[in-house]
Amino acid sequence: MSIKRFQNKIAESRMALPFTAVYALLVCFACGFVEHGMWMQLALLAVSSFMMLELNNANALIRIYSRMVSCSFLVFAVMAVFILVSVPHAVVQLCFIAFLLLLFSAYQDKGAMGRVFYAFVMLGAASLMFVQIAYFLPVAWVLLFANIMAGGGRTYFASVLGFITPYWIAGGYSLYTGQTDEFVGHLSGLWTFGPLLDVAAVDMHRMVTFGFIVLASLTGIIHFHRNSYKDKIRTRMLFEVFTTLFLCSMVFAVLQPQHADCLMAMMTVCGSPLVGHFISLTNTRLTNAWFVCLLIGALCITVYNVWMQ
Repeated sequence: MSIKRFQNKIAESRMALPFTAVYALLVCFACGFVEHGMWMQLALLAVSSFMMLELNNANALIRIYSRMVSCSFLVFAVMAVFILVSVPHAVVQLCFIAFLLLLFSAYQDKGAMGRVFYAFVMLGAASLMFVQIAYFLPVAWVLLFANIMAGGGRTYFASVLGFITPYWIAGGYSLYTGQTDEFVGHLSGLWTFGPLLDVAAVDMHRMVTFGFIVLASLTGIIHFHRNSYKDKIRTRMLFEVFTTLFLCSMVFAVLQPQHADCLMAMMTVCGSPLVGHFISLTNTRLTNAWFVCLLIGALCITVYNVWMQ
């Protein structure tokens, strides 16, 4: 009989998510959400958290009862307060979650043109806030064919049509209002690059937060790929999607640090299931100690970002 350590008691507790939600709410109050009337940011965080819960439930990402995917997301989200207070970054995060939720629902269904279309509509909507997300399109298409196994001529066409649909709407609106220069300027970001590895483009708060998210998520990646044989094939495929998108976002952020905020918003989405899987399905003395270290580290970085910035 396996020993239930501190991390397992937390992971399997039905109070973990309500407690984490209260913690996130307190951090939001500390950030001045009420004082500055940032109700939109609070609403976006709430919707994103609910959708992460649905992403976990709909796809059975963890093979035991656990809310660690949603809890990890909330901890990451409030830790990176510079993302939390920005509506565009929060919208990118929300649209990215919706993209994954819709994409996963098309697993092994080559006739799911509608769901693939709406998934890529979400990705296109995110690119209206962060145009460089278009660089992820080739990766998304590879994952559609290789991992989601829903690739085909019709689903590919649906994905292209879905991605450009928000641009049709935005382009028509900009033409109607006479703001075409602003629309073209947004698109020009696709071929505008900053200096590579420009560390000066980010402050210490972002560097520390980025490093922690990478460390925690890499722990989850190593754990999952060492123990993936215990999960169903579908779960393995979906976690490979998380891993691929996380690593692509991480490399992109390292090469172009000026986009670190939006990329970290995507990394928190992909990293949360990996961290949640690690916390829920390990029970050694070493992993328990590492869980405590991660928990203390997340709290310390949150304090550093909220009260000392």
